[in-house]
Amino acid sequence: MELLDKTINSYLDVWLGPRDPRVKGWPLLENYTPTFIFSVLYLLIVWLGPKYMRNKQPFSCRGILVVYNLGLTLLSLYMFYELVTGVWEGGYNFFCQDTHSGGEADMKIIRVLWWYYFSKLIEFMDTFFFILRKNNHQITVLHVYHHATMLNIWWFVMNWVPCGHSYFGATLNSFIHVLMYSYYGLSAVPAMRPYLWWKKYITQGQLTQFVLTIFQTSCGVVWPCAFPQGWLYFQISYMISLIILFTNFYIQTYNKKASSRRKEYQNGSTATVNGYTNSFSSLENNVKQRKQRKD
Repeated sequence: MELLDKTINSYLDVWLGPRDPRVKGWPLLENYTPTFIFSVLYLLIVWLGPKYMRNKQPFSCRGILVVYNLGLTLLSLYMFYELVTGVWEGGYNFFCQDTHSGGEADMKIIRVLWWYYFSKLIEFMDTFFFILRKNNHQITVLHVYHHATMLNIWWFVMNWVPCGHSYFGATLNSFIHVLMYSYYGLSAVPAMRPYLWWKKYITQGQLTQFVLTIFQTSCGVVWPCAFPQGWLYFQISYMISLIILFTNFYIQTYNKKASSRRKEYQNGSTATVNGYTNSFSSLENNVKQRKQRKD
């Protein structure tokens, strides 16, 4: 393993240049192998987990889901606060910020972004809970792509550009995750589900986040500073891929469902037909809703 790590490190140093010495020896950052192994194990579980659960009863996981989502909500809130205050203290330039001019604030940003990198490993549990609860329809290409790539991308970010212009996307994403994981935590409590109305707006917020990140990253290309240009072009490309996938998800999840409901109404298959209430249809819909609220 040591020989493998040395070989990989030597290739990476040749391709990407010297690493940032400020993160030398930090947990999980010294070698790429652990991050790669975690990612491979994640993909194996995504592939084998549903097969293993096929003939088994789904787990509720209600209690642990509340704790898990509350924990990630608090972690995301902490990261958002620390990133905002660090950027303010360092006098970061919105248009382009290099990785060595923020003084002590740079180290604050680096420490927080390490937790951001580590949170991407924790978030693998999102998928594992889907598998245990047999919600396999939620394990989409978008979901797996996003989770599997983020941990790897941020390993490279932390080793080569762990502060400076890298802060912006992580700051927005931490804020979105405060909203998202608080929603998931509350939705794990069946009594709360009728009052949760903002899921659609979380996806809209994610798309807005990607567009804003592209804009801010592009500023570093138009008005360059000492921040490496290659990282900026990569981030723009990655954000475009997420916009394409999230837009497709949004259309499939919200627009098509709304269109389907309108067609059902026009065909007279809803609870109200020709101005009269169909009691059987109303009862059937209520039963379905109760079933859907159960874990």
